[in-house]
Amino acid sequence: MATLTFELPDGTRRDVEVVQVLNAGYAGRSQDDVAAHVAELAALGVPAPSVTPALYPVSPYLAQQTDRVAAQHARTSGEAEWALVVAADGELLLTAACDHTDRDLEVHGVAWSKNAGPDVLARRAWRLSDVEDRLDALTLRAWVTHEGTETQIQSGTLAELLTPGYWVDVLRSREALLPGTVLISGTIPMTEGVDQFAEGWRVELTDPATADTIRLAYEVRPMPEPIG
Repeated sequence: MATLTFELPDGTRRDVEVVQVLNAGYAGRSQDDVAAHVAELAALGVPAPSVTPALYPVSPYLAQQTDRVAAQHARTSGEAEWALVVAADGELLLTAACDHTDRDLEVHGVAWSKNAGPDVLARRAWRLSDVEDRLDALTLRAWVTHEGTETQIQSGTLAELLTPGYWVDVLRSREALLPGTVLISGTIPMTEGVDQFAEGWRVELTDPATADTIRLAYEVRPMPEPIG
């Protein structure tokens, strides 16, 4: 079982033993835009979900706080997301995350691709209750690194995504809002023309009201070629 540790703005820490990880997909606030995105992906061979938004269970050990991701081939990439974390006492935390996904496997099944790489989480978090009244103003940005040069690949606000409250209601209705739950939000669009298959990813979740930023960064390391 993975244990994550988060530092809160007041300096206190929360240790969370992860019992379930859920990755939201097709989770844009505008489901008309989502439908268009599903059609685009279908043209690339990615199977359409049976419903939108979708929710994919991920192995709990894949929730990681790490600065290095091992990749089995060159076509894996991250996605800037927020993460909702349920602490041991039921307290809801919000942090930054990056869902590292196998894009070759994605055409065979999105759920499979989500289980082929980690969900990287930041080491700091906010109490959801402290930012809930201004969630839509929070910014989410990501950068990729190629040959030492960093390029922004994603930039938007949480207004583009379904809210943590939406997913809290979904989980509560299923009796699945359990301590140790990590829910990853789904992502915002990537900038056209920027290569997502990068040597490194960096994600920032910023609260403009306080100028506080939660950050994560990791490098992508290719695995050795298999023997046999």
